Amino acid sequence: MRTFQQIAELRAHLRAARDDGQTIGFVPTMGALHEGHLSLIRRSCNDCDRTVVSIFVNPTQFGPNEDLDRYPRDLARDSRLCQEEGVDALFVPTVADMYPADADTWVEVPELSKPYEGAHRPGHFRGVATVCAKLFQIVQPHRAYFGQKDYQQLLVIQRMVADLCMPITIVACPTVREPDGLAMSSRNAYLDREEREAAAVLSRALFEAQRLFEAGERSADELRSAMVRVIESEPRARLDYVAIAHPQTLAALETVHDGCVALGAIRIGGTRLIDNVLLGVTLNHQARRPA
Repeated sequence: MRTFQQIAELRAHLRAARDDGQTIGFVPTMGALHEGHLSLIRRSCNDCDRTVVSIFVNPTQFGPNEDLDRYPRDLARDSRLCQEEGVDALFVPTVADMYPADADTWVEVPELSKPYEGAHRPGHFRGVATVCAKLFQIVQPHRAYFGQKDYQQLLVIQRMVADLCMPITIVACPTVREPDGLAMSSRNAYLDREEREAAAVLSRALFEAQRLFEAGERSADELRSAMVRVIESEPRARLDYVAIAHPQTLAALETVHDGCVALGAIRIGGTRLIDNVLLGVTLNHQARRPA
């Protein structure tokens, strides 16, 4: 595995592979890698001749009172994990290279960015779309891999790629979970023991909506109410939102059908957690951590 910081050097490295007809897979991350990230890397390594992983804590997707400064960083560990998984190139750019002082271009996907995460984190998806557009331009992958755990982000990236005619296939991969159901996230490292136990209430709420749907409930109001009840049963949890939405437009629904998405966000102590499940879809799409 080779590690690159300079954009030009990475491009030259990948140009040779592309000229040889090799396929390039790309996994963009902010580091603090966990089993969820590694599942994306393994999928890319299985699908593609070369796999590129980026590690870049993107400042433009953090709000002024969010956790940019304390976001977990461990480049030595992340690099070792990438090498063990067979990554070809690790890209670790600087903020100055990704956002030169005179940069004045932003990428936005307005409608998909408005609700849920967009409403609670203004400007977040503008930062996500912009950095992904830049990274896609640098790496020029054939396929890019994203986890379903960040469902709204996945839709935003898919829409951006389609609207800007980028020749990239966005591959959605299942959420990887801890044995108690908690979706893996780098921010889980913020949780102390009691908070960690409490955090599983979000996945329990989503799984309750899934259970009720499979039992025949089709009222979105009933499913939302059931999720709220589960979350309110945990005194450490503070609810940001729960929703039942169309799987492509994220429009709120009154009547639920197969493939709709249940989404939620809560706060445990100072940590904000998000998760989702697809209703009427097998649990293979909400994969648990391998034993």
